[in-house]
Amino acid sequence: MSCKTVLASKVSSSFRDQIKGDIKERSIRPKLVGFLANEDPAAIKYAEWTAKTCAETGVEFELRTVDKQDLEEKITEANEDKAVNGIMVYYPVFGGKQDLYIQNCVSEIKDVEGLGHKFVYNVYHNIRFMDEIETMKSIIPCTPLACVKILEYIGVYNSVIPYGNRLYGRTIAVVNRSEVVGRPLAAMLANDGAKVYSIDITGIQLFTRGTGIKLKAHKVEDISETVEEVIPKCDVVITGVPSANYKLSTSLLKDGVVAMNFASSKNFEEDVKTKASIFVPSVGKVTVAMLERNLLRLHDYQNNLTEKSKN
Repeated sequence: MSCKTVLASKVSSSFRDQIKGDIKERSIRPKLVGFLANEDPAAIKYAEWTAKTCAETGVEFELRTVDKQDLEEKITEANEDKAVNGIMVYYPVFGGKQDLYIQNCVSEIKDVEGLGHKFVYNVYHNIRFMDEIETMKSIIPCTPLACVKILEYIGVYNSVIPYGNRLYGRTIAVVNRSEVVGRPLAAMLANDGAKVYSIDITGIQLFTRGTGIKLKAHKVEDISETVEEVIPKCDVVITGVPSANYKLSTSLLKDGVVAMNFASSKNFEEDVKTKASIFVPSVGKVTVAMLERNLLRLHDYQNNLTEKSKN
């Protein structure tokens, strides 16, 4: 079989080694607080991964299990606690707009998940720094960032092309348009030059930077094409449907496709490797590494260590 399976543990190892080395060399111990206010199995598993990885790299991790009615108050307390460098919440909590409100309760300088308004705005508008003088890199949502890092690792990003345009010529499908992962991922890939089909139960949208990638940031168009029409065009197909019942038909995949799944459920059929050249079954361990990477960055910003001061 000509398909290569790429495991998240393999991709994450270099990031984890770098984080561990940096923490040890500088004798620091950044503190991350995670809030669990639900009984979702995927959230509990993510919390377990976070705790295990943090213990291995030298990050202090504290999981606080709270009633969802008390969550906002507990986040505010952590925002004001100078000993806490990063805050994350395991979603969903309430679902819908109330979760969006909770995301914006987390202080910008402690938002390791990059889910607050400023960071989401920056992703959609292709703004890569938090400040005008470009000393503080913007925090990017962890799972979309993990997907990008995996695509870089396997060579989907073309390093010959200038930074910021390295997906030019690639056609990618993202099957999920959630506000937490699917939509920001589609935006990030389009901002890097790709033609992205964003597929959701409500329809298909096309994310691009226009002809010749002349736009500074992506635009979005509603299109009438079907899944059966767009999937065969795609060099990369990324799935993230949170349902064990959803399976993307292997028959639709282009020969040699790169297939990646970020959902907790298996979204591809068992025979996906008969069509794929590279298969990434999960991204969770890279997501946790990106979480720690964001934490370290915010720890430094809280201590007035910006990108330029570190160089």
